[in-house]
Amino acid sequence: SLLQLKLWNKYRVSNIPSLIFIDASSAKVVCRNGLLVIRDDPEGLEFPWGPKPFSEVVAGPLLRNNGQTLDSSALEGSHVGVYFSAHWCPPCRSLTRVLVESYRKIKEAGQKFEILFVSADRSEDSFKQYFSEMPWVAVPYADEARRSRLNRLYGIQGIPTLIVLDAKGELITRQGRVEVLNDVECREFPWHPKPVLELTDSNAVQLNEGPCLVLFVDSEDDGESEAAKQLIQPIAEKIIAKYKAKEEEA
Repeated sequence: SLLQLKLWNKYRVSNIPSLIFIDASSAKVVCRNGLLVIRDDPEGLEFPWGPKPFSEVVAGPLLRNNGQTLDSSALEGSHVGVYFSAHWCPPCRSLTRVLVESYRKIKEAGQKFEILFVSADRSEDSFKQYFSEMPWVAVPYADEARRSRLNRLYGIQGIPTLIVLDAKGELITRQGRVEVLNDVECREFPWHPKPVLELTDSNAVQLNEGPCLVLFVDSEDDGESEAAKQLIQPIAEKIIAKYKAKEEEA
């Protein structure tokens, strides 16, 4: 029915079964990953399963690949890339190679930036092998509960996913993978979402994220695409501001 279709679209359901928890009083989504929640918390001890601050979910020791540990409080005051990845996944391995370079460039430019690897590897050994290529920090592989809580917090549906947070732990973008591949020089870091994008192979994935307006222009004429951008930029900014005021994702 039309109502069913509206609900599928409203909550961006792309696969089933899907279980989404909503706060009845505000109609806001409390949790997108309901299936993970009931798997991890069958007793309902963490009910009502609302989003917790990143600092609370990540709390505990983190690893460096030389075996050193540090406390998660060391991330405070830095932009953080939360990197969900695994060695068995070829797109993950190719993203990691690019990300290592991006990480170095951002650090060399004097920015406070850290990456946190959240592994989806299938064994401790493959985690160690993969992590040995990474210059950043990781959640210990044995801490499955914390890895799962981070997956739940950001509603991770597939890997590789790079979530970028500001120095307060607030979400800047879920599209870190697209941003890193599109901006190899890291000039746009920390990659605040743009209201209008030029469609490319790597950012086309965002067409699945929700309703999109696609404007086709004659690419032979450079002036035309700039004029088109100026036409839709203020409209896009207005829509984004409206959602921001409601504290919702645009």
